[in-house]
Amino acid sequence: MDEVWKREEVESPCVKLCIIHPDSGFCMGCYRTGLEISEWSNMSPIERQLKMKELPSRAGKVRGRRRKMNKP
Repeated sequence: MDEVWKREEVESPCVKLCIIHPDSGFCMGCYRTGLEISEWSNMSPIERQLKMKELPSRAGKVRGRRRKMNKP
């Protein structure tokens, strides 16, 4: 790996399932809020680490269907 691009940062928790749960406001993929997602690149490594520890506790708040189905 090229040393220029080697970084000592906390990686993003993004799993490319970007759907904001309508009730909780959390992304159904990574469990961050829209604001947290937009501010991620500006957070310090410590802020990111703290947020990463918090995210798993949000999982239960985004359970359910991902898309609203229209019934005939």
